[in-house]
Amino acid sequence: MSTLSTKKSSLDLFNPTEDHLALRESVASFAEREMDEQAKENDEKETFNTLLFKRLGSELGIFGITVPEADGGHGLDPLASVIIHEEMSRFDPGFTLSYLAHEVLFVNNFYYSSNPSQRSRYLSKVITGEWIGGMGMTEPGAGTDVLGMTTHAVKKGDRYIINGVKQYITNGSIGQVFVLYTKLEKTGKKMTSFVIESSYKGFSVGKKEEKMGMRSSPTTQLVFEDMEVPEENLLGVENGAVTHMMRNLEIERVTLAAQSLGIARRCIDIMCDYTVRHREAFGKKLLEFGQIQRMVAESYADYQAARALVYHVASELGPDVRNSLGAASAKLVATQMAERVSRNAIQVLGGYGYCREYPVERLHRDAILLSIGGGTNEAMQKNIASDLKKLWSE
Repeated sequence: MSTLSTKKSSLDLFNPTEDHLALRESVASFAEREMDEQAKENDEKETFNTLLFKRLGSELGIFGITVPEADGGHGLDPLASVIIHEEMSRFDPGFTLSYLAHEVLFVNNFYYSSNPSQRSRYLSKVITGEWIGGMGMTEPGAGTDVLGMTTHAVKKGDRYIINGVKQYITNGSIGQVFVLYTKLEKTGKKMTSFVIESSYKGFSVGKKEEKMGMRSSPTTQLVFEDMEVPEENLLGVENGAVTHMMRNLEIERVTLAAQSLGIARRCIDIMCDYTVRHREAFGKKLLEFGQIQRMVAESYADYQAARALVYHVASELGPDVRNSLGAASAKLVATQMAERVSRNAIQVLGGYGYCREYPVERLHRDAILLSIGGGTNEAMQKNIASDLKKLWSE
């Protein structure tokens, strides 16, 4: 089947170096060969493919992408992470979401918030895939209002005692290690983060959510009842986690946007294949009908426009380079685009699109989560307006 793949060229926004192109080709080949067939079964059963996840480290070697080579990573940039998330999401966005939680929400977040001692204890475990990571931020009563969290840590001797509940935690039931956000002062606006292990006394996994989409990725509560955390697991300094959180949110948002690109790209491939090669009506190829042309053409144009924005923003991000306005814009545009394109694909395929013979109904269900996670699209609109107000007030 022909696909919308991008070949290396001069001034290539999508594959700026040979390393980026080689990464794309390697991930694309693995994803099509190993992820496509298993996606349907794990979606239907709401099961996580642990063995395949481990192979991302042992075979494909895509853990620690943004970690410097000196510390066991690949030393690549956020654009490389975007490439991985786009290519994998063509075939299994749910599985890719668990990769994002491990690689972006834990590995990248932990590395740039930790000290050498902490890295020596945890980094090799998550880069090899021996341990699966995640992040605990969202709470039952504090979603977009992150600073409204109530999870509370109290220092006692050489330990912190933590109580609280985290909600909608990707990899919650399969992870061994998490970055956890808490407060030291219940009514304050400052946050403190820790690296915690699922083996800690007082740590437990709450209910597993039954979801509309992204069903091959487990989402659960995390419950902390007098959980004891050694003081050496404090990330950075007390009350200093907001900076860590905001820095990591930007790469999280562009990789969620990249997942949207992968979903849209697969849907467009399926639409083109179906309307050109497999479906005729009244003696004509389906793509020769104006109504179908509009949905396919607009889908392709919207995808290309969103893709250019996402890659442009990702190319300018870095550990010390912030772009809240760009990251929010990329996520807003790409996630809305993926919902439109996947919905168009269902309509173009008609009854086949609505049934599970084709993956477009699953891709549409998966796409909807991306406008919610990592900050809702309504929050993105608010952030964009706030950043523009600051720029025009200078």
